[in-house]
Amino acid sequence: MSSSNPELGQAAGDSDTGVGRVVFFVAIAFSAFQIYTAAFSPLSSSVVRAVHVGFLLLMVFLLSGQKLGTTGRVISYAAGVLGFVLAFYHWVFEADLIFRAGTPTDLDIVVGVITVVLVFEAARRVMGFALPLICALFLAYALFGNHLWGALQHRGYAFEQIVDQMGFGTEGIYGIPTYVSSSYIFLFILFGSFLEQAGMIKLFTDFAMGTVGHTKGGPAKVSVISSGLMGTINGSGVANVVTTGQFTIPLMKRFGYRAAFAGGVEATSSMGGQIMPPVMGAVAFIMAETIDVPYVEVVKAAIIPAILYFATAFWMVHLEAGRAGLHGLPKEECPNPWTAVRERWYLILPLAALVWLLFSGYTPLFSGTVGLGLTVLLIMGAAAMQGVGSMALRVIFWVGLALATSAFLKYGIVTFFVLAAVLVAVCYVVRDGRSTLRLLVTALADGARHALPVGIACALVGVIIGVVTLTGVATTFAGYVIALGKSSLFLSLVLTMLTCLVLGMGIPTIPNYIITSSLAAPALLELGVPLIVSHMFVFYFGIMADLTPPVALAAFAAAPIARESGMKIGVQAMRLAVAGFVVPFMAVYAPALMLQGGNWIDVVYIVVKALIAIALWGAASIGYFQAKLQWWERLLAMAAAFSLVVAAPATDEIGFALTAAFVVLHMLRVRRLRAA
Repeated sequence: MSSSNPELGQAAGDSDTGVGRVVFFVAIAFSAFQIYTAAFSPLSSSVVRAVHVGFLLLMVFLLSGQKLGTTGRVISYAAGVLGFVLAFYHWVFEADLIFRAGTPTDLDIVVGVITVVLVFEAARRVMGFALPLICALFLAYALFGNHLWGALQHRGYAFEQIVDQMGFGTEGIYGIPTYVSSSYIFLFILFGSFLEQAGMIKLFTDFAMGTVGHTKGGPAKVSVISSGLMGTINGSGVANVVTTGQFTIPLMKRFGYRAAFAGGVEATSSMGGQIMPPVMGAVAFIMAETIDVPYVEVVKAAIIPAILYFATAFWMVHLEAGRAGLHGLPKEECPNPWTAVRERWYLILPLAALVWLLFSGYTPLFSGTVGLGLTVLLIMGAAAMQGVGSMALRVIFWVGLALATSAFLKYGIVTFFVLAAVLVAVCYVVRDGRSTLRLLVTALADGARHALPVGIACALVGVIIGVVTLTGVATTFAGYVIALGKSSLFLSLVLTMLTCLVLGMGIPTIPNYIITSSLAAPALLELGVPLIVSHMFVFYFGIMADLTPPVALAAFAAAPIARESGMKIGVQAMRLAVAGFVVPFMAVYAPALMLQGGNWIDVVYIVVKALIAIALWGAASIGYFQAKLQWWERLLAMAAAFSLVVAAPATDEIGFALTAAFVVLHMLRVRRLRAA
């Protein structure tokens, strides 16, 4: 979900130029607007969405314009300002737009066309041509689909109707994705930005290094654990690669891992952050809104597959270390994990509070606001206490913070602002306090910059949703999948998987999920797949697209760090991410894997079966178990794993029998080798 363009990779706070300072303050204003509207809800949802898109356009064109020539720079800046100003058209004329909904005026059409064009261009600058081209094809279908033939032909729609659908209302660029981006997603990205600035990356890395760094293949296991922990707060695969990967990939190479394998481990682990609750790459919030279920239900469905995913990656690097004879770091070089926790324990509190609130039935908007507020208070409070020598004052602060938190939950956001104002004053006068205030301001700016790719993608894929809603083309696609599924559900699942992988090439996970869930998920639902399972199926394979060559975004992000071909890294990532390919199929045939139906015995049984299947896939893929495998052992392990995945009559019995045969024969051979 991070930008692929270098000019958008610059810090928003770059103050070398006047424009850099402008961008910095615009980013702070953007974050302040989002926090204010989330806390007090002073504006209608339609106005918040419009201003949100306006800020996105302004920042994208300001940032990207800095790399252009004089003429291009002026045009880019003007486009950004125009996009921002047009956002207020929805605010000023809100009542009139509601009154004349469906019958736009000439001025409405002009504003709508310009806004849609600017969103397309902003998306091109942020993430290249792939997503804009797909959205343009859908838009062309709405405009000219009446000239097609067969099932794809529609009745035809007036230009004014299409502009009204795309540029106004709640089914175009201001649809559900933009609503979620302007409320939940931005807050959670800002939440992650504050935690990163406060040192959460170092906490996770030190903890992972201290716990598994000294074990067999320790550096790779550090990558799996630290990237998984980072995924809980930012949910961005590519961003994880370029942050934790800067440390873990060189470390893996230094201890003997091949460059391609090291890059594959980091790419696989980082992409897993998008299926790890509570953030899940922000798709969880969009999924909950799309299928109208509580957010906690999406998290419940995702938790077991996420654990299986990271267990697989951990197991695979353990096997690779055994095959290659790799060892961990010396124990004395590993930091003490509990020292790291003791020094930064307070950073865990906002994350714990966030999870508790979400599972207690509070809305993601309220939970995200509380989590963000607690993060800010804790960072400032810790800095303020560092400048205070008295232990009594520190105790008073933490007790006061606990009371303020309870008041925050009961009486609202005003309590937060009062306490924050007090802490700002304290930080301003105590030692090192002003540096903390600068950290918080930087976090505000960085959060807004990190939200650009996600926000622009959410706005643009609204075009696809608008076309699908207007023309009903999803019904046509679903018809083909359903017809195929009548003869074989497995073939329908394979077709859906390939669709997700192809559409996901070069497209971030959020738009990929929105596209595939609009087209393919309804078909799976018609074939009897449970609602959440059908959406999780397309979501998982949207993530796998970022690991699948030839366009594997996470693998190519790791390539310059590993100094290896992105294609080779992608191949290794596919081997390591076998759970991402296997678990969705298992969940369709056994929904208990996603806690959809069945009792606890069913859940335990399918989890155990999945663990065995994944262990066998890993051994067959790496070619190692207790020792290097012979070719017939690899075939036996693969056959056993496949039998456990396919939920046909008697296949479980066959799978368990083959598993027992593989383990017994392999252990006997290993015993003979050791005796010799």
